[in-house]
Amino acid sequence: MIYVFSGKTENIYDYLTHTQPCFAKDCTNGDVAANSYYLYKRDVEMLRELGVDFYRFSLSWTRILPTSFPDKINKAGVEYYNNLIDELLKYNIQPVVTIYHWDLPQKLQNLGGWANPDIVDWFGDYAKVVFALFGDRVKYWITINEPYQICHFGYGGTTLAPALNYSGEADYSCAKNLLLAHARAFHIYDKEFRITQNGIIFITINAEWFEPDTENDIEAANDANMFGWGIFSHPIFSQFGDFPDVVKRKVAARSESQGLFRSRLPEMTPSEIEYIRGSADIFGLNHYATYVAYRNQSTIDHYSSVTGPSFEADAGFDFYRPRNWQITETNAAMYFPLGFYKTLVRISDDYNNVPIFVTENGISTQSGLFDDDRVIYYRGYLSAMLDAVEDGVNIIGYGAWSHMDNYEWSEGYTGRYGLYQIDFNDTSRTRTPRKSAYVYKEIIRTRSLDMSYEPDMSKSLSLN
Repeated sequence: MIYVFSGKTENIYDYLTHTQPCFAKDCTNGDVAANSYYLYKRDVEMLRELGVDFYRFSLSWTRILPTSFPDKINKAGVEYYNNLIDELLKYNIQPVVTIYHWDLPQKLQNLGGWANPDIVDWFGDYAKVVFALFGDRVKYWITINEPYQICHFGYGGTTLAPALNYSGEADYSCAKNLLLAHARAFHIYDKEFRITQNGIIFITINAEWFEPDTENDIEAANDANMFGWGIFSHPIFSQFGDFPDVVKRKVAARSESQGLFRSRLPEMTPSEIEYIRGSADIFGLNHYATYVAYRNQSTIDHYSSVTGPSFEADAGFDFYRPRNWQITETNAAMYFPLGFYKTLVRISDDYNNVPIFVTENGISTQSGLFDDDRVIYYRGYLSAMLDAVEDGVNIIGYGAWSHMDNYEWSEGYTGRYGLYQIDFNDTSRTRTPRKSAYVYKEIIRTRSLDMSYEPDMSKSLSLN
């Protein structure tokens, strides 16, 4: 079977996986992946089987704007998204649309990507186009998914595209430009579209929780949380805006010790601080795991010996994952629901009980339909979330990651996150519900957690 994805141009993952065929651990790429471009009706049917209220999906910049700029709009790409949105609304499923989920046009990366301040204008133009195209039906907009991962692993490291590996430099430039680009999209929507479209716009931040190893490591754990997600949440949601004080202080001190004339963390002007502060209607949260942070003499000695720019040395902590948090003998994913609870409470406490939309939560498992480890995980983490709600945290939505298996970046197809298994060896990309899909359906149907419920998987996952 030959697949044609009409009019789409090259993004940074297309480029990286084609020029480095084994960038992903299984030497695969996302050229076809789940093939939702052609199978979107089956995808919506699966959502109906589960009984969900909303579906979160992402737009592709190069599918809509093949030149990267608004001088040309790809009609085939727009038609695909219109068809998907209309199919969702046909069955009363609310589309939750992410404008940017990591697939930057390669053309813009050649111009510096998120390290180039011009991207604030580029992203704003792109956002304005999609608001005009789809905003009459889309009421939930996510500007950017997981800024830390974009900047730290793509610009500061090599795990994600564009794999620049300029730690302590490009990742910080990326952070400031990304925050300003997010704010640009927010203000465009707020001033030009909100009055007629009446939607909600926000950013999704991945916040993994760092637990202190001992009472002496409380500061190390706080530093880990601030460098990991506070660097993006604080400028938007804190009362005073700007990067967290501890991040500014530590990066500035190391920059000075390295003989630099200014901090490697770009300073925000008062007008930039004000522009970013408050630029989200709610807090979009992705959460997967908890880690234990510590800072002992060995840690201090190690990072003191690092001479060049380094995000890790700036933050100055070490971490590990306790083996007894491993969810099953066959799954190395970490299971610590209390960390999810603490993340939710910390966000609520720090940011004036901001409404929180949990946009991703889940674990990766092996291929197979009997995914008891995923069932254990979802039950535990949903229970922790309900505890947070009971304690006053304002949670307005929850989304499992993911609806179905997908191309998982540098993991390729080795990591399976789906409630539905996809047979990637079959050109038809057959979708089959796992045990977790049956359990999740029952949770949605009853709006309750029955820890003992065992589904009958011999019966089809009906639409009723």
